[in-house]
Amino acid sequence: MEDQKIVQRNITLQREWYGEPLGDRVRRLVVAFDVSQAFLAEVLGISAPMLSQVMSGRRAKIGNPVVLARMIMLERKILVPAVAAGDRDAMQAALEDVRDSRPTVGRDNIPLGSDEQAVLTTLRDVAEDEDLVEAAKRLDEDFPAIADLLRRAGQ
Repeated sequence: MEDQKIVQRNITLQREWYGEPLGDRVRRLVVAFDVSQAFLAEVLGISAPMLSQVMSGRRAKIGNPVVLARMIMLERKILVPAVAAGDRDAMQAALEDVRDSRPTVGRDNIPLGSDEQAVLTTLRDVAEDEDLVEAAKRLDEDFPAIADLLRRAGQ
């Protein structure tokens, strides 16, 4: 019974820290990329048993920020049209891109991987440079990572 309380507490903490249980997030990636949990662990740079423990709630957090950054990168790559359409080559390329990445994680940056230029281009297409810089100023205090992205697009 004690184990069940620990699992429930860890899942509650995951909701608080990550927005939802990590098991849900990881399962979406497994389904979206049609890969095994063990292969996904390899792509993320975490051992399969550790990923299993995080998914089940036996562990509360992912201790390595690079692993979390890679997971976020993969979640974003699901939105790439070819990946979303189930194109096997695009899915494999996305997985390899993330596996080979060396993202840095800090308070003021969001890992974008190789799609960063596309994001910046899209922002530039929908707004004037001055508007992007002004939006960055307004968001700076509460959302520094988003502000940084807008500022880079506006330069």
